[in-house]
Amino acid sequence: MDAVVKTIADIRQRTAPAPRRPSREEAEAAVRTLIAWAGDDPDREGLIDTPRRVVSAYEEFFKGYSEDPESVLDRTFQEVSGYDDMVLVRDIPFYSHCEHHIVPFIGRAHIAYYPNGGVVGLSKLARLVDVYSRRMQTQENLTAQVVQAMEAFLQPLGIGVLFEAEHQCMSLRGVQKSGVSTITSRFTGRFEAPAEQVRFMTMIRRER
Repeated sequence: MDAVVKTIADIRQRTAPAPRRPSREEAEAAVRTLIAWAGDDPDREGLIDTPRRVVSAYEEFFKGYSEDPESVLDRTFQEVSGYDDMVLVRDIPFYSHCEHHIVPFIGRAHIAYYPNGGVVGLSKLARLVDVYSRRMQTQENLTAQVVQAMEAFLQPLGIGVLFEAEHQCMSLRGVQKSGVSTITSRFTGRFEAPAEQVRFMTMIRRER
């Protein structure tokens, strides 16, 4: 229980807003500087409104910083007729941004868990992915954060999570290799058993 309390405290600390957020005007000025640094004129017709549009896009891309995973998972349903088998939500589309280059990585998440008395609404698992993916991320950290939040606020008997994505920091720059998938996974509780991992992988790879 002490570990759960510490995890919840860590999650709440990570969710807390930054000490000072620059103003919208400062953010737009930064975009103008980058346009000029890239070699173009931020005052020409096609770019004059770009700083405003970029800042608006950033508000959408990174809205996860202002969202709370605890509020997403705060309600469970107990009237499930004693259901205690695996619950799997697969093929959850997501996009995030690599924290090293701030370019997108895009893919799908698969989340399974064994309930511990109650179940969470299925859409809440997709929302949880959004809370953490709409931040500057690494895929490894994103995978771990989803598992940690589920452990802290649902306390299930086991969790299986797999993320697969293509990283544009690899396909558009650097080695420029497109079509390469990165897969990360984490298993806890009952899913630490190899047979459960095989079952999980079989179910997410089953033909749609």
